[in-house]
Amino acid sequence: MACAHWRRLPLGLAREARERSASGWVDSAVQCQLSAHVGGEHFGFLDDVEHGTALWLRWRGTTEVALVVLSDCPVAGPGPDKEGCCLFADHSEQHTWQDTVEEIPCTS
Repeated sequence: MACAHWRRLPLGLAREARERSASGWVDSAVQCQLSAHVGGEHFGFLDDVEHGTALWLRWRGTTEVALVVLSDCPVAGPGPDKEGCCLFADHSEQHTWQDTVEEIPCTS
């Protein structure tokens, strides 16, 4: 289950994020992409920067907010498709493919 915390980008950081991002576009608010957790730092994905790195909004509480460029997580899932983790290297909590809800086939 994903973390339920959201954070709106302060205007100055939103401007800087657009300038630093690969596409030039970022959302005005982001949800923490880590698994559900209590306290600590939250990380919202903003955009890719260059191959192998991404721009993230990191926040703790209501006053500590920063843009950070982090390397992509290199871990791939165990399945046959080897789905990659969509987080950053050395993240805490689970990999994104560990959070996905398993599909149950319909039978009649």
